[in-house]
Amino acid sequence: MGEPILAVLFVLVAWWSSTGAILWLDRLPRRTFPWSFAAVSALALLALVGLAASRDGEGPAAAYLAFACGLAIWGWNETAFLLGYLTGPRSEPSPPGTSTGRRFLHAVQAILWHELALLASGAAILAVTLAGSNRTGLWVFVLLWLLRTSAKLNLHLGVPNPGEGLLPDHLRHLASFFSRRAMNPLFPLSITLATLALARLADLAIEAPAESLEVVMWTLLATLTALGLLEHWLMVLPVPETALWGWVLEGRDHHRRPLAPAPLLPAGEPVGRAPGRTA
Repeated sequence: MGEPILAVLFVLVAWWSSTGAILWLDRLPRRTFPWSFAAVSALALLALVGLAASRDGEGPAAAYLAFACGLAIWGWNETAFLLGYLTGPRSEPSPPGTSTGRRFLHAVQAILWHELALLASGAAILAVTLAGSNRTGLWVFVLLWLLRTSAKLNLHLGVPNPGEGLLPDHLRHLASFFSRRAMNPLFPLSITLATLALARLADLAIEAPAESLEVVMWTLLATLTALGLLEHWLMVLPVPETALWGWVLEGRDHHRRPLAPAPLLPAGEPVGRAPGRTA
């Protein structure tokens, strides 16, 4: 099997299984959260060691290891957020009638610690890999940050399918910072830029020497970009939120109080509100 095909399969399995694992952990009983957080924290520390060990690597194995380590550190941030350990100083939804500008401020307050943790994690990865030639782990983290920031902004500005049902109970207030609307001005730009990035990364992978670190690195990054594009398109396509993660969600969310669906309005309305309900 050629390295590009193996790299594509590696990303698909790593992305699907790691995202599912995180969703599974944050739906376990809350008494398990400290143990889950301790486990992913230990994994993140090992990932930093792995990045240091692979930063001077020159073969495909070094690219795979660095990719896995960068993904693990990203996963620590996502798990810490979804478990409620790194969110922000605001834990209340925006009141009905809140202006767009103030609602954006509320959204920033709700995720501020998480965003700062992402910056700190990126700085740690940069410090560990700066002296080496293998920057795969750093580019993975930067790419994920760009894609996720784009997704967050689009969720806030409004998309037809914000996927609020994926939020765990203790983060249900975040749904008040989403909007449901047919389209927002940022979405076409996000799709265009991500598509151009995918094309460029694919070109770099094609031009790289066979069986080299570069061909694996660029293929890994191109595949990750393609998955980021898929996640963006899922926000506007009429696809149920359980399409990819049904194996995690089925049978685990039957006890949850459902969010009332927001109407699809051209002007955009906050998600997750109904008369007499705040989140």
